[in-house]
Amino acid sequence: MEWKNRRKSDNVEDRRGSKAPATIGGIGGIGIILVIIYTLMGGNPGDILGGTSNTPQVKTETAGDYKPSKEEEEIAEFVQVILADTEDVWHDVFEKEGKTYKDPTLVLYTNSVASACGNATSAVGPFYCPGDQKLYIDLSFYDELRTQYKAPGDFAMAYVVAHEVGHHVQTLLGQTQKVHAQNGRVSKKAYNELSVKLELQADYYAGVFAKHVQDRGYLDEKDFKEALTAANAIGDDTLQKRAQGYVVPDSFTHGTSAQRMKWLERGFKYGDLRNGDTFNARDL
Repeated sequence: MEWKNRRKSDNVEDRRGSKAPATIGGIGGIGIILVIIYTLMGGNPGDILGGTSNTPQVKTETAGDYKPSKEEEEIAEFVQVILADTEDVWHDVFEKEGKTYKDPTLVLYTNSVASACGNATSAVGPFYCPGDQKLYIDLSFYDELRTQYKAPGDFAMAYVVAHEVGHHVQTLLGQTQKVHAQNGRVSKKAYNELSVKLELQADYYAGVFAKHVQDRGYLDEKDFKEALTAANAIGDDTLQKRAQGYVVPDSFTHGTSAQRMKWLERGFKYGDLRNGDTFNARDL
C-alpha cells in the first residue's frame, strides 16, 4: 500500500509506556476474539480481563522514558495514515447520505490501557470502546498478525484499523446501541447471533474503506488479498478449530471465516452504507 509521505491523523493519543489496571468490559471488535481463544485453550479469562468494572479508572501513569524502536515508530506512522484515510473516506460517505461523521480517536498503548469501557492488557488485542468513541491498539499486534495468524502485510493491519473504525460508524448510526440494548433481554444464543451480525457489518464497513482507498490509487493488486487473509484467520470457526479441534456454532460471536471474507468483499464491491444491512440479510 502506498502510504509514506501522506497525511497522518491528529486524532491520536500516544499512551505508549503508560500503565493501567487490567480490567475491561463492553469491548467490541477483533480484541475479544483473543479472550475467547485464550479461554478455549484452558486459560482463565480473568488473567487477561481481571474482572469487569462499571466505573473504571481512566487515569494512567505515563512512563516518560519509553523509547519505541524504529520499526514500531514506522508502524505507528502507518496506522496514523490509515486513520487519516478512514476520516477522509467516512466524511465523504456520510456527506453523500446527508449525515455528519465525527472522527474517533486512536489510542496507542503498550501492555495495558484504561478506557471508558474498562481497563485491558494487550492480550485483548485491538478494540473499540463506544463509551469514549476511541479505538485502542498495542502495535505489537502487527507482529501477531504476521506470526500467529499468518496474515502478513501492511494492509492486513489496515483492515484491523478499518474494522474497529467500522464499529465507530455503527455507534454513530445507532446500530451498536440497538444490539447492546438486547443484552439480557434475549437468550445468550440470540445475543450471540446479533453480535455476529454486528461484527460482520463492521467487516462490511472495512470493505467500504478499502474500496474508497483503492479508488484513490493507494492500493496495489495484493493489498486487498492481505485483508482477506486476515479476515479468514480470525473467523470463529478457524479460531475454535485451532484452539480445541472442533467448533461450537452457538458460541460464535464474530462469524465464520467465510462470512467475514464475504462481508468484507461485499463492502469492497459496493462501497456504500446501503448494502451492509447484515441484520436483515437472508443469508449471512
